[in-house]
Amino acid sequence: MLRCHTPPQCARAPLRHHGRWESPPAAAPAVVVRCARGAPQVSGIEAASPGHAAVTAALAKAEGGDARPSLAERLRLGNLLEDGLSYKESFIVRCYEVGINKTATVETIANLLQEVGCNHAQSVGFSTDGFATTTTMRKLGLIWVTNRMHIEIYKYPAWGDVVEIETWCQEDGRIGTRRDWILKDLANGEVIGRATSKWVMMNQNTRRLQRVSDDVRDEVFMHCPKAPR
Repeated sequence: MLRCHTPPQCARAPLRHHGRWESPPAAAPAVVVRCARGAPQVSGIEAASPGHAAVTAALAKAEGGDARPSLAERLRLGNLLEDGLSYKESFIVRCYEVGINKTATVETIANLLQEVGCNHAQSVGFSTDGFATTTTMRKLGLIWVTNRMHIEIYKYPAWGDVVEIETWCQEDGRIGTRRDWILKDLANGEVIGRATSKWVMMNQNTRRLQRVSDDVRDEVFMHCPKAPR
């Protein structure tokens, strides 16, 4: 569910009064959003970096696929950072992504976080089917499921602003992992928000949670920072 510290005007569909959003059906995760003090908020194109393209090509070649980066990868404003342990991407806030105050909606922020997370997973060679699964996970019928998510927004970006989002994953217990994000205003480098989420592993056939095996841990956490960030 969503909790918002700003007045009720910051909520808009599908949010209810006071920013409360009914949890979706099935086993969807709970999401917490906290807005910093201030006025009510309602809520690019260049080639990918050479490093990103090289990783994509090498992985595709190893799996016997097309080694050329896709058109989306070439146009995406994102790439792995130099250490290969985090991913950064920039987005222009579009007119259809803002509310009555001409600032990005909560839904927009959540969508951008999801997009960056998926693009990060693809850039390190995880599957492109939306589940960010590794080779071992696909063999065993395992998927990641969001257990919970917490978002803090200090300042909502406005229409036309460019938002830079960096994301990375870290180990979190025997059955899960954690994904974190930091949001910045690209114009001045100001941190405008942060987010964290907990993901657990589930067997796609039995729908039961499963411990992360050593093989999967080796595949996943080689792309994750060792020290907490």
